[in-house]
Amino acid sequence: MLRKYIWVFIVSMVPLIELRGAIPIGVKMHLPIVPVYVIAVIGNMLPVPVIFFFARKVLEWGKDKPVIGKIFTFCLEKGKKGGDKLKQKAGRGLFLALLLFVGIPLPGTGAWTGTLAASILDMDFKSSVIAVMLGVLLAGVIMWLVSAGVFGALEAIF
Repeated sequence: MLRKYIWVFIVSMVPLIELRGAIPIGVKMHLPIVPVYVIAVIGNMLPVPVIFFFARKVLEWGKDKPVIGKIFTFCLEKGKKGGDKLKQKAGRGLFLALLLFVGIPLPGTGAWTGTLAASILDMDFKSSVIAVMLGVLLAGVIMWLVSAGVFGALEAIF
């Protein structure tokens, strides 16, 4: 049983999969949902400080390298352009925009991408982590409901 929880924890730390994949995996393994939710949230949040403080530095370091330079430069430029647009549209609502970006479980959104965006936008660490954490909690609840079949049941009713 411990191996199953470790699997949920590890999957929740993987970029792009994160807790959006870890919770359904835990449910599929017939684990109780509350511990799966808690473990997935912890696993998803664990890399956030590392991403916030080091991902941008790694991208900036690698932008001049021969093999990886173009990819890293693209990531930095795309993040900067997207961040500037988000800042213009969100204005003071940048915190809420980041929370919703992380919280709506769509491909390419999540704690990894949201934290990298916050780093590129030069948001402060505390508000970034809080927005990402609330977004992860929201995404976890949504995935919990989806995994439990609540949306399927509602669809059948209506």
